[in-house]
Amino acid sequence: MCGIIGFTGSDQAQPYLIGGLKALEYRGYDSAGVAIEGPDGRIRTTKRLGKVKALEGALADRPTPGTCGIAHTRWATHGVPSERNAHPFCDCTGQIALAHNGIVENYAELRDELRAAGHVFTSETDTEVVVHLVESLYEGDLALALRRACKRLRGAWAFLAISSREPGVIVCARKGSPLVVASTEAGAMAASDITPLAPYASDVVSLRDGQFATLRPDGSVEVTDIEGEPSEQDHIAVDWEVSSATLGGYPDFMLKEIAEQPEALTRLLSGRVQSGIVDLDEISMSVEELRSADRVVVAACGTSYHAGLVAKSLIESWAHIPCEVDVASEVLYREVLADDRTLCLVITQSGETAETLLCARKLRSQGARVLAITNVLGSTAARMADGVIYLQAGPEVSVASTKAYTSMLVSVAMIALFLAYHRGRMSEDQVADRLSELERVPAAVSMVLDRQGLATSAARAFEGADSALFLGRGLNASSAKEGALKLKEVSYLHAEAYPSGEMKHGPIALVDEGYPVVFVVPDDAVRDKTISNMAEVKARGAHIIAVATEGDGQVESLADDVMWLPPTAPWCTPITAAVYLQLMARDVAIARGCDVDRPRNLAKSVTTE
Repeated sequence: MCGIIGFTGSDQAQPYLIGGLKALEYRGYDSAGVAIEGPDGRIRTTKRLGKVKALEGALADRPTPGTCGIAHTRWATHGVPSERNAHPFCDCTGQIALAHNGIVENYAELRDELRAAGHVFTSETDTEVVVHLVESLYEGDLALALRRACKRLRGAWAFLAISSREPGVIVCARKGSPLVVASTEAGAMAASDITPLAPYASDVVSLRDGQFATLRPDGSVEVTDIEGEPSEQDHIAVDWEVSSATLGGYPDFMLKEIAEQPEALTRLLSGRVQSGIVDLDEISMSVEELRSADRVVVAACGTSYHAGLVAKSLIESWAHIPCEVDVASEVLYREVLADDRTLCLVITQSGETAETLLCARKLRSQGARVLAITNVLGSTAARMADGVIYLQAGPEVSVASTKAYTSMLVSVAMIALFLAYHRGRMSEDQVADRLSELERVPAAVSMVLDRQGLATSAARAFEGADSALFLGRGLNASSAKEGALKLKEVSYLHAEAYPSGEMKHGPIALVDEGYPVVFVVPDDAVRDKTISNMAEVKARGAHIIAVATEGDGQVESLADDVMWLPPTAPWCTPITAAVYLQLMARDVAIARGCDVDRPRNLAKSVTTE
C-alpha cells in the first residue's frame, strides 16, 4: 500500500532512493517522488505521475545532489493520482519533508485546525496534514516533534521525515504499517520492507508498533518508544539472495514466480517430515491444547482467503474440528464466537494485511490462540502469533500472488495433518501416506510448467470476450474462485466463480455461443457431477476450457481446450490446477496488453483498512 525508502550516508542519496523505489514499486505505482537535502541546506523535491520510470527520467535530466533523502511510490487512498498528491510533502517553510504509508483517520479535523492557524495546503491527502502538524510542533528536535505529532494521530502509519535544520538525520515512526531500518557500510537506511535493503544489509531491524527510529549518516540507528526512551530492537537476518528479487532473464516477475513454484514447495517441505509425521515445531501449543480445541476460525483476504477455504475442507475431514472461514474484513464487524478452545488461523503473504491482523487481535482478546501462515520473517503476523508457519517462498514481487498461494495450500495441508495426528484422528501410517503424496507435488508442478503451451492455447478462448465463468466442485470450487480472481487481477476481464452445482441457480444465464467457461474437473469423487455440468453448458454453445487429469477421454470429448494435470492425490489437485490457471491468466493479460506485475488499482500489501 505505498512504498517508502530513506537513505543517509556519505554517498549520493539519489541512486539508493531510485533503486529502492524500483524494488518497492509493487507496493504502489500511481506516482513517485523524492525529497533530498542539497549541499546548500535546501530540501528539493521531484515528483512525477505514473511509475518510477517517469521519476527516474526526470532526475536523469536534472539530478538532485545530496547525501540524505526520502522517497515514496504511491497507491492512492486520499486524493486522485497526481503530482500534487504525490509524496514526499514539505511544510510551509520548505524545511521539513515527510513520506507516509498508511491512513490518518482524523486528518480532516487536524487540517481544519492547522488551516485556522495559517498553514497552507496544496494537496487532497491525509499525509500533508502530518508534515504541517510536525512543523507546528517543531522546536529544534525533529524526532521529538514527530513523536508529539503521533500522539495526536489516529490510524496507521509508517513515516520518514527529514529537516534541513538537522542535516543528515532521518526520523521514522511505525504504527500498523511495516517499516524496517538498517545500518550499512554506506550509512543508514529505512524502507517499507526488506527488499530494497537486501543488497546492502545482512541484518535489519523491524520496528514494532509504537516504535520510532533516528538514522544518522555514520550508519547509527537509534530505536525508541513514543516517550523517547530506548526500546528493544527486533533483528531479522536477510537470508535470501538479492537475485531472487530480480527478473533473472524472465520477461516479468509473474512468470518468474510461477516458474519458481517447484523450488519454493520443495523448500517449504524440506525437513518437515520426521519419522513419518509432519513436524511443525513452530506451533507452541501443547498437545493438550490442540486436543482441547473444538473450533478453528480462519481469517484471510483475497488469494489467502481461497487457501483458507481449502484449509476448512482438510481440517474438517482429517482432524474432525469444525472450521469457519471468513473474509477478515467481515469478521471485524460482526459477533464471532471464540474462546480459549478456539484456534484462529490467519493467512497473509505479507504478514501485514490490516484486516487480517485486526481480526487476529479481536479473536485473541476473546481467548483464542493464534496461528499464522506468512511469507515475511519478522512481520507483524509472525510476531503476534502463538505459532507461525513461514511459507519460505522468497520475495514475491508481482502483485498477483502465485508461488505464495501454492505454498499456502501446502502449509494448510500440513497443519491439517498435524492436527489430525495429535488429536488421534489419523494414525502415523495414514499421516505418512499423505505426506508422501504431498512430497510428490513439486514434481507434478514441474510437469505442469513443462506443458505451459496448453495454457497459452486455452487463453485464446478469451479473445474478444468481456466475461468468463469458472466452475468446480468440492476443493476445486476454491480453485475456480482463485482462477477467476487471477484473471480479473491481471487482465481486467470480468470473471465469476461458483461451485459447479450452483450453475443452474443463476450463472448459466450468462452462457451463450462462444462464452468461455473454465471447469476444474480432476479425477475425484465429484468428477461425474461436474461432467454433467459441462454437458449442460456445452449444449448452450459455451467454449469449454477444462483442467483435468490426463487421459480423461470423457472430459476431452466435451472440452474445446484441456490443460492436463499429472495424476496426484485428489486433495493435491488445487495446487497443480492453480499453476495452469495462473499461466492462463497471464497469457490472457499479455494478449490484452496489460502489465501483469503491476495491475491497475492494486497493491501487493494492503496495510490499511
